[in-house]
Amino acid sequence: MRVRALFISDVHLGCPFSQSQELHDFLGRYEPDRLYLVGDIIDGWKLKRTFVWDDTASFVVRRVLGMLKHGTRVFYVTGNHDEFLRQFAPHTFGHMELADQFVHVTVDGRRLLVIHGDCFDHLTKHAAWVYHLGDRAYTAALHLNRWMNVARRRLGYPAWSLSSALKTRVKSAVNFINDFESFVVRYTRQQGCAGVVCGHIHVPAIRRLDGIDYHNCGDWVEHCTALVEHLDGRIALVGPAGEVDPAVRGQPDDGRHSRPRMEMSSSGPFG
Repeated sequence: MRVRALFISDVHLGCPFSQSQELHDFLGRYEPDRLYLVGDIIDGWKLKRTFVWDDTASFVVRRVLGMLKHGTRVFYVTGNHDEFLRQFAPHTFGHMELADQFVHVTVDGRRLLVIHGDCFDHLTKHAAWVYHLGDRAYTAALHLNRWMNVARRRLGYPAWSLSSALKTRVKSAVNFINDFESFVVRYTRQQGCAGVVCGHIHVPAIRRLDGIDYHNCGDWVEHCTALVEHLDGRIALVGPAGEVDPAVRGQPDDGRHSRPRMEMSSSGPFG
């Protein structure tokens, strides 16, 4: 499917929980004019600990290079897990550009700020929760979740995300997400943009916040979601086979329901 733009964030290649096979298959279904890699594509933090690079991670890189070869312009936004690239930004490598942020103009003229979002962590009073418990606690939750879902499958239940449940039910996590979104929206307005595309918090979303169109790509560790701009300018949140996690709609996933087939979209400056 040809689309004007495809936005992907938080793949975490090198992390054992990266869903690189799903991403590889997903990328094969799209022909974007522009591909935005919205940070944390490579997990540099894991380089210091238990870096795992399998064949499917290499296949993802090859698929992106194949897109470049066929004329797709690639924009790589640096994130906190691949912050080692920031020393080279901004820089242009042929049809690939590297920077801390970009501005994408939709077909109907809307300016969208494209930024990972980790730069707003130090502005929120809840950032300490993220830094002290964030990366290691999230990894621990993913390990626990893996074994829980093995048991759930044997009992005939669908997969369930422990970390997503914590994000929607633990007060400090909810407060951090709310603060993060508020600072992103404020900064977007200061940059003179009508909307923003970001990642970082692994909470996929499309909604209008305080007059700004807020889009979060989600991640390829749990949710496996991305954003696309269709040829008519409509922006949609999509995933494998069009599936979107129920948490995207603002409801915590209790594990009792399978993921519905749906596509969330915003068709213009008023959502």
